Amino acid sequence: MTRGRRPRTGTEPVTAYSPLRMRLVLSCVFVPLFAALTGAFAVWWATSDSGDQPSPAELAWLTLGCALLTLLAAIDLAVVLRRRRHQREGHERLAPPPPRR
Repeated sequence: MTRGRRPRTGTEPVTAYSPLRMRLVLSCVFVPLFAALTGAFAVWWATSDSGDQPSPAELAWLTLGCALLTLLAAIDLAVVLRRRRHQREGHERLAPPPPRR
């Protein structure tokens, strides 16, 4: 048993992987989307007055929420890219050397 992991129950695959391609696509979509929303909410927040609806405090929370989602999506994108690079490098190392002539 490995430290920090639950013991296997016998029903899950031994080499289960997360769907990296789907996570890559989702991260590539949501990083720019959340970044654009963060910018839009920040501009709206900066130009709003205290009597407006939504209030500047609510816009600040929306801006902060979108900024955090941007950060999480960017971190996930970095993790996915690192895992894909690691998988590719691992497969290259396992390939047999070319035959000598």
